[in-house]
Amino acid sequence: MVRVGLLVRVQAKPGKESEVAQFLKDAQSIVEQEPDTRAWFAVQFDATTFGIFDVFPDDAGRQTHLAGGVGAALGQRADELFTVAPAIEYVDILASKLPA
Repeated sequence: MVRVGLLVRVQAKPGKESEVAQFLKDAQSIVEQEPDTRAWFAVQFDATTFGIFDVFPDDAGRQTHLAGGVGAALGQRADELFTVAPAIEYVDILASKLPA
């Protein structure tokens, strides 16, 4: 069961859209090593707006994820890739359907 999640939005700098997309695709291999990240999605909202949505069983799993590899990489490359710092929203999961 998942109870909490994160919705992260990032705005790519002009000309950096393909690099942001590749960064997010590459992040999947990091997240696959996190047992408490139960579902993870890298998404594109429009030509320059990207995001991550992921879910966890509890806040401890969410905090571990934030302190992990993808969070660190986002922070390290933020000035290079994004117009503003990533917008991180903490969400509570009301209902879900995940594969068994």
